[in-house]
Formats: sequence, structure tokens, C-alpha cells
Amino acid sequence: MKLPRRHFLHLAAGAALLPGVSRIARAQTYPARPVHIIVGFPAGGPNDIVARLMGQWLSERLGQQFVIENRPGAGGTIAAEAVVNAPPDGYTLLMAGAPQAISTSLYENLNFNLVRDIAPVASIVRVPLVMEVNPAVPAKTVPEFIAYAKANPGKLNMASGGNGTSDHVCGELFKMMAGVDMILVPYRGAAPALIDLMGGQIQVLFDVMTSSIEYIKAGKLRALAVTTATRSEALPDIPTVGEFVPGYEASAWYGVGVAKNTPDDVVTRLNQEINLGLADPKMKARLAEMGGTVLPGSPADFGKLLADETEKWAKVIKTAGIKAE
Repeated sequence: MKLPRRHFLHLAAGAALLPGVSRIARAQTYPARPVHIIVGFPAGGPNDIVARLMGQWLSERLGQQFVIENRPGAGGTIAAEAVVNAPPDGYTLLMAGAPQAISTSLYENLNFNLVRDIAPVASIVRVPLVMEVNPAVPAKTVPEFIAYAKANPGKLNMASGGNGTSDHVCGELFKMMAGVDMILVPYRGAAPALIDLMGGQIQVLFDVMTSSIEYIKAGKLRALAVTTATRSEALPDIPTVGEFVPGYEASAWYGVGVAKNTPDDVVTRLNQEINLGLADPKMKARLAEMGGTVLPGSPADFGKLLADETEKWAKVIKTAGIKAE
């Protein structure tokens, strides 16, 4: 049966609109069930805190529970692989961060490529590390510390929370750029490293501000500098390492990723809601308490951060000869 031309054109136009209509409908109905945020570290750490803050915001905004699921191990790669292998539907999110960017080069024979297999959704926050020393160290500035280290090559102990951790690679980057020789003393986590730093067994540690700020304010540790490119509002009087070692920059950062091939409209919806959260005064204040600066932006902005950080730390790991434990 032949259709009248006008009727045919009307049906054809309607069919052409269907993909766009379905995308709009999907974005409006997402999420239709609980969403899991996979965190590659134990509960209570900064990754977990950021995930829970953003998960609560998204739950309230989108009317579905955003469930935090902790899968620690292997520098966050266990969590990343779980998201890579999840259905690309936006119901399994990765709380991505610097550890995954580091671990991509640190661990051999991974079954995924972070930059290729994780689709960026949104960056959330950047948190400085603090270059801090025991108060008995006779250096009150970064230049004084560099001079002291050069006068005592191989005699200063630099702690880390483990091989390939953020504090480790930040310290190695400093050693390379400042031209100093220090003995690495790896610990199983930052907490025991902090105890020995305060006890004087260790002279210097590059630690995430969240863990150290109360000890700094109490005078138990001396902060020489923050590692970010700009000073931190949480410690406004403390200079940056880069003010004395030009080009130095390192930080902890957190954002959300999903499995590649997740529909663009779902990614866009999540990105918009996360950015609204970052503009909320209460959320900004809570992240500022951690020493963090919010990082609103597009999925492409977060994708560039992931790629740049992965490349940067790969060079440090190769140059310093860092191996996974």
C-alpha cells in the first residue's frame, strides 16, 4: 500500500527524531535504581570522604541512593578494573584520583588502560600535600632545607606511605628537581610515618594536608611548603615548593569516571549535577576543611587531567626506578 507523500514525510521526520528523544528520556529517567561509587581505598581516608560527600549530594539531587563501595588494594587498580568491567550504563562510578594515575605505570600487566578504558565525568577537588619536617630539623624554609640536605647527603630520612604512593612520588620529584639525596623509608600507610616523623626517626615527609594539618597547627610538625602551584587557603602563610623550585607541582586530586561507552547523556547529567554540588557553599566549605580547592569543569577537562597526570608520574616512576611492593 502506498502512503501519501505528506504522511510518509511526517513518519520519516518522526523516526529521525527518535534517537534524540530516547537520549532525552534516558537522561530524565537516570538513575532509575541505586548507583554504586567504587572507592579503591578503605573507609575514612580522603578518597572515601570525598566519595561520601558527593554521593550524598547526588542522592539528594537525583532521588536514588548512591552507595559507596570500598574495594581497596593495589593502589586503587582493583577498584578501577571493577569499573572498567562494569556495564557502561552509569550505574557504577569510579572515585578516581592521583593513586590510579600513578599505579597505571607502577603495576605491570594490568588488564586495562586508565586513560583509554575510563570515561571521564567530572573532576571534584584538588588537595595539596605538605612538605613537613620534624621541628628539630634546622631548616625553616625550603632553601634552608635544600642546603641542609646537600650538606648532609644520604643522611636525611624521607618517609613515604609505601612504594608508589602519592607522598612517595611527590618526594622523589622533589629530590630530582632540587638535586638532593635522601634515604627513602617506606611505611605501610601515612599514619605510622607521621608517628615516626613526630618522634624524630624521620626528618621529612610529603603528606596529604588532610592527615597533617592538625599536627602542623599544634606545632608538632613544621610545614615548609605546600606542593600545589598556588598557596592553600587552609595554610595561607605557607609558601609553595614551586616558589623555590621552579616548575614543581604535585597534588592529590579526585574526580568521577565511568566505563567507556557510557552514554553521553548520562555522563553529561552526572557532570552537571557534580558541578552544581561544587558550587554549593556547604560542599565548598567541607572540601575547604580538607585543604581542597574545587575543580569544576567539563568531562574533557577531567580527561585532560587524567592523561596529564598519568604521563607525568610515569616519567617520575621510570626515572626513580620505583617498583610496586
